[in-house]
Amino acid sequence: MAITIVGLGPGSVDDLTLRAWRALETAPVVYLRTERHPCVPQLPQGPVYRSFDDIYDRVEKFEDVYATIVERLLDAAAQGDIVYAVPGDPLVAETTVTRLLAEARDAGIPVQLVNGVSFVEPTLALLGIDALDGLQLLDGLTVAQLHHPPINPDYPALLAQVYSRQVASDVKLTLMNEYDDDFRVALVHAAGTPAARVEWLPLFEIDRSEHIQHMTSLYVPARGGMSSFEQFQEIIAHLRAPEGCPWDRKQTHESLRKYLLEETHEVLETIDAGDMEALQEELGDLLLQIVLHTQIAVEEGDFHMGDVISSINNKLVRRHPHVFGEINVSSAEEVVANWDALKQQERAEKGTARESILDSVPKGLPALLQAHEYQAKAAKPGFDWPVVDDVIAKVREEMDEVLAAQSADERASEIGDLLFVIVNWARWLGVEPETALRQANAKFYRRFRYIEQALAARGKPLAESNLEEMDALWNEAKAQGL
Repeated sequence: MAITIVGLGPGSVDDLTLRAWRALETAPVVYLRTERHPCVPQLPQGPVYRSFDDIYDRVEKFEDVYATIVERLLDAAAQGDIVYAVPGDPLVAETTVTRLLAEARDAGIPVQLVNGVSFVEPTLALLGIDALDGLQLLDGLTVAQLHHPPINPDYPALLAQVYSRQVASDVKLTLMNEYDDDFRVALVHAAGTPAARVEWLPLFEIDRSEHIQHMTSLYVPARGGMSSFEQFQEIIAHLRAPEGCPWDRKQTHESLRKYLLEETHEVLETIDAGDMEALQEELGDLLLQIVLHTQIAVEEGDFHMGDVISSINNKLVRRHPHVFGEINVSSAEEVVANWDALKQQERAEKGTARESILDSVPKGLPALLQAHEYQAKAAKPGFDWPVVDDVIAKVREEMDEVLAAQSADERASEIGDLLFVIVNWARWLGVEPETALRQANAKFYRRFRYIEQALAARGKPLAESNLEEMDALWNEAKAQGL
């Protein structure tokens, strides 16, 4: 009772190894994953050949196809020695083989591998590239099921099993989350056979190819331009190295704190301005801060970037059971409620549960945003005005108290109370006060700049103008939509 797994090579029978030929010709029965392989008609005549193509034809999901094939092979192996033949090499893009190896090991069935030439070697020859130049080998079917490709774009990638236009279309959509639509890629058809061909075309056109067939793979060249996250980490690590930059080397978590705040606000500024080109640049500057902090942590033995990413990945999956699990939700509000409940559960399990629901609001938030978050948190258990008219009445009450205040301390306190209740009013109206004030600031800046520029055009210094003139210019700016 044993299993021999034979690699049939990429296509031509000339590429079948002598060892593989001997394993085939001495077997009474050979199980073929598929008969749709160019060398099958020229295999040794002695054995009975049985293929699993019928499973592909009647079973919808590939997971079920692979499971059924492995189950049949194990049943056959329980009766005696068997030979299982697969295209290429058994350990290159052969899911049934990896599953069979695992399950045979668990069942105590010995397995012998007879290697073959995979599709990779003739594909490399057609493309004229060296695999050691960082080639990444992936299953096209796996990539097709993702939303973002698991590829380092600074290095080339080869995707196997792009055997239909539908698979090519799904792969294309995934790759477009990383590469430009017109990025040049190559479909490689029938590598290792006389019909081999390479078809270069823009990424967005790959599913329009008329030559796609069961022996098609996709080559994605390196994009270049130092665009990978790994390259970014290397640059930061280099800057922090002994031969790196003196300024970067002396930074600490504490010294970088102000830059993290500055870069965050610069990102917000570009969002408010709707400037996507500037947003791209500012997001890079913000990412620099994150990678710098992580590199410092690496050097101090605290954690690595993989820990940072693993932590947030696991958190997102955990807190989205309606996406990654079997929980059903009917609204965004229900999602938020589930998120908060899961967060509290996690903290309780870690022994880090907070004493107050307000403790989850960061102390370093801008005051308006902090006030908004405090009030939103307090409102969840019902500590809130019943109707918005009560909030408006409270605003009027606080205004009267400001007017009645006698001392500077009283005025400061009452102004604070007024601002706090105005934030509450904004919350009732669905307005985020920090954003609203930032937009008002930007509006003031635009209109005052108009005043300055208009006066400069008249040759008049700002100090020589008066309120009446400046107010008229302000109204001009307002009329122009500034």
